[in-house]
Amino acid sequence: MGRYHRHGVQSTAAIAGHPLHHMLIVFPVAFLIGALGTDIVFMATQDQFWAQCSYWLLIAGIVTALVAAVPGMIDFVTIDRVRNIWISWAHMVDNLVVVALALINVGVRSGDPAAGVQGWGIWLSSIQTALLLFSGWLGGEMAYRYGIGAIQDYSPKVEQFHVEVDRADVAEHYGRRSGSGGL
Repeated sequence: MGRYHRHGVQSTAAIAGHPLHHMLIVFPVAFLIGALGTDIVFMATQDQFWAQCSYWLLIAGIVTALVAAVPGMIDFVTIDRVRNIWISWAHMVDNLVVVALALINVGVRSGDPAAGVQGWGIWLSSIQTALLLFSGWLGGEMAYRYGIGAIQDYSPKVEQFHVEVDRADVAEHYGRRSGSGGL
């Protein structure tokens, strides 16, 4: 038996230990996925209001994605562990592709939002939403599996969260052999 607790890596772009990137990403996610939702409503109703909503949601998504990218990039540049895992690179590239698609999507709609939705707009919204969901999954992997952006707790009560485990049982649970060096 041994003490088992995976310590994470605290974010360098944080307020009171709380990572800014994690707080800010909810806005572009909501806006960009919301644009697909309003595209679908527009296609069902043909009400111009929904096409206009999609246009402004895309713009809001791009702006807030760029804001959320700043603390994400600060963590990427200043934390070696972040740069050393492939997931963070895939997460960054995926997010850049999403923003590029959203910019193209705004361009397609700029003259006539309704015509833009009916043309390439709804397809671009669908693709950017799928990529955004994948990127969110990658971000979750970094946060929950690798502990990127974890808040270090130095209080005496933190020990209550440490558990006694048999490393061989953990390795077996995850399908690894205890001698494989996986844990």
